[in-house]
Amino acid sequence: MSANASDKEGSAVPPQAKGSWTSFLKSVTSFNGDLSTMTAPPFILSTKSLVEFSSYWAEHPSVFVAPAKEKDPEKRAMLVLKWFLSTLKQQYASRSEKLGSEKKPLNPFLGELFLGKWEDEAGSTQLVSEQVSHHPPVTAYCIWNGEAGIRLQGYNAQKASFSRTINVKQIGHALLHIDEYDEEYLITLPSLHIEGLITGSPYVELNRYSYIHSTSGYTAKIDYSGKGWLSGKKNSFTASLYPEGKEKEPIYIVDGQWTDAFTIKDGKTKAVVDTYDPKKTKTTPLTVASLEEQDEMESRRAWKKVADAITKGDMDKTAYEKSIIENRQRDMRKLEKEEDREWDRRFFTRTDKFPLLEKLAAKIGEQVNDSLTNGVWMFDQDKASQAKPPFRKEGETPVNEELRK
Repeated sequence: MSANASDKEGSAVPPQAKGSWTSFLKSVTSFNGDLSTMTAPPFILSTKSLVEFSSYWAEHPSVFVAPAKEKDPEKRAMLVLKWFLSTLKQQYASRSEKLGSEKKPLNPFLGELFLGKWEDEAGSTQLVSEQVSHHPPVTAYCIWNGEAGIRLQGYNAQKASFSRTINVKQIGHALLHIDEYDEEYLITLPSLHIEGLITGSPYVELNRYSYIHSTSGYTAKIDYSGKGWLSGKKNSFTASLYPEGKEKEPIYIVDGQWTDAFTIKDGKTKAVVDTYDPKKTKTTPLTVASLEEQDEMESRRAWKKVADAITKGDMDKTAYEKSIIENRQRDMRKLEKEEDREWDRRFFTRTDKFPLLEKLAAKIGEQVNDSLTNGVWMFDQDKASQAKPPFRKEGETPVNEELRK
């Protein structure tokens, strides 16, 4: 077993690459279609696939499992909100902070897997991420901690376009389930755009708002605001948690920066109830199997030669190794079409009936948009029980029996 590989990717645009960066920006402004299909300059390419990004949901396992230990439903909903807010830096800023700028991830191939687990004081928290659709590209994931009785599952697609900057609309949702209280929390995904394009140091800024709505009757709304021309701090947000339909009667209010500290206050007294500071809350490294132990469909093994070429800055080799993977995928799709069958997903199943999702989404005016994600994707317990991921210990079930109820 090994922890995350060390990052050896470049930082922001190097001086010698300013010319090609300018050319890339010009091509972006005139490009019609989904920008994710564009070939980016070598210094902006990531060695990681988008299928790995699911792990950002749970890099603080203790914060992830905390709601399951809270008996009060209001406080439980608040802890879910706190956990969600704590994931934003990991999801949208950790790469630019670590690597010098935001990188363009590798586009996952259909069936690509990323498997791992976090081991710490919260116990064992496991991750399964799978690329369930290629056209459109959709990643599905499930993260669970059997000891705490909590599970997150979801799927998402991204649509990138250009209008003064690169804008990304996230399509999909996540569902958090807490066993002991049989609660579901529907989590919607914020839109985002890329700042720093002109300076050559791109970073993510979140747009508009997102929601968390629970079967227990509580709603959280998060409003995102970035640094304006004259005022404001980048990555700022305000949030409120309120009983369903009573947005003007918040139980808790939250404000701060999603890349920095934030404060949770009582909605009436404004007294500080809780705080969160990412500098004081260490992430737990995700453990993955060694490349030798990984399945050929697992991301890091499948993309190793491409990643090595990117790290060396060898774009000819990068293009060559990518073409091998892409051509193999085209051959597989051609054969499936000839045999009139569809690729069998390893851990997830498309479902035609999703009444709970529709009910929760309707409460906050959210569209399911299943036509834009090639369906609604759910973690399949039966498939998971038959799978033998390399990170699982002998005799260990992939999903705790409590989660099967």
